[in-house]
Amino acid sequence: MSADPGNITVLQVLPSLITGGVERGTIEIAQAVAQAGWTALVTSSGGRLVPAVANAGGRHVTLPLARRNPLTIWRNAARLERLIRDECVHIVHARSRAPAWSAWLACQRTGAHFVTTYHGTYSEDLPFKRKYNSVMAKGERVISASRFISDLIMRQHQTEPERIRVIPRGVDLKTFNPAAVSGDRMMRLAQAWRLPEAAAIVLLPGRLTSWKGQGVLIEALARIDRKDICGVLVGSDQGRHHYSSGLVKQAEALGVGGRLRLVGQCDDMPAALMLADVVVHASVEPEAFGRVVIEAQAMGRPVIASDLGGPAETVEQGVTGWRVPPGDASALASAIEQVLGLGAEQRAALAMRARDAVHANYTVGAMQAATLDVYREVIGLA
Repeated sequence: MSADPGNITVLQVLPSLITGGVERGTIEIAQAVAQAGWTALVTSSGGRLVPAVANAGGRHVTLPLARRNPLTIWRNAARLERLIRDECVHIVHARSRAPAWSAWLACQRTGAHFVTTYHGTYSEDLPFKRKYNSVMAKGERVISASRFISDLIMRQHQTEPERIRVIPRGVDLKTFNPAAVSGDRMMRLAQAWRLPEAAAIVLLPGRLTSWKGQGVLIEALARIDRKDICGVLVGSDQGRHHYSSGLVKQAEALGVGGRLRLVGQCDDMPAALMLADVVVHASVEPEAFGRVVIEAQAMGRPVIASDLGGPAETVEQGVTGWRVPPGDASALASAIEQVLGLGAEQRAALAMRARDAVHANYTVGAMQAATLDVYREVIGLA
């Protein structure tokens, strides 16, 4: 399909627009496409973030892309084929496996360019799972958020290095700016979350699911011989109430129930991070990137991260944060105590180094520009 440099249409496909880093990245790229003067389309099964697509200058098309049934995937391929033809789509950017299979088939039929972002490690615990995952390595260009994921793609799918582009996720430095967060915003959250006055706040952002390591943090809190620490778990359980209630029971059994808050989804993460004395990333499985780490660094917060996956690349030990072995509650407890023992000058110096690292390497603007360069590559405009 020939492309007019001034009239490129990019279609991003993903299961839904409810919450999460994939969804936010989709919206940020839609914004970049629109600002470039191109046409930005997003298709998903919908969700609360759909209005954000329009606010970014794009347009959303609802299709049942959250379903993994093979028949639905096949039918979605036909739906996407029609959409590509009707909207004269030049590039389809797939961000999740089931929609990617539909998109790949549609691109084969229409000649549209196919780009993927390999967003996760993707388990291979069932037969044929690697084959199912392999669609994320079929792009003319395969975007990865870290060197860790690039190595995984080459190892598991024998993808040629020249097709892979490492594009780290980015932070919006206007939004994640300590100077932009008012005391009123912080106070509202502190009151809504019933945070104890003068307590040291240890914040773990992330949806409530076992591999994010909330249970590891609870165990670490129980190992710290201080009563003035409050652990705050920020994130939705997405209907997995059994898991969230289990965290409460774990905290009560370990004697820290009164020092734990499960506060649900938060729509003001900059203010939430500013409330934190320590921000913890405790995932027990490797993450492709871990955007919460760089968001906390951008806010000048001390960060302790699991030493695996993307955060091993974004946290310089003792310089911009600390890394601990995943799942090691004792090591996490020791790191929390170390951070809480820092003096004001040490914290200020750490904050400056962390913010400088984010400004240099991990901005939304840089991510957007690099992604547009990938689009230009595949349509021959680079």
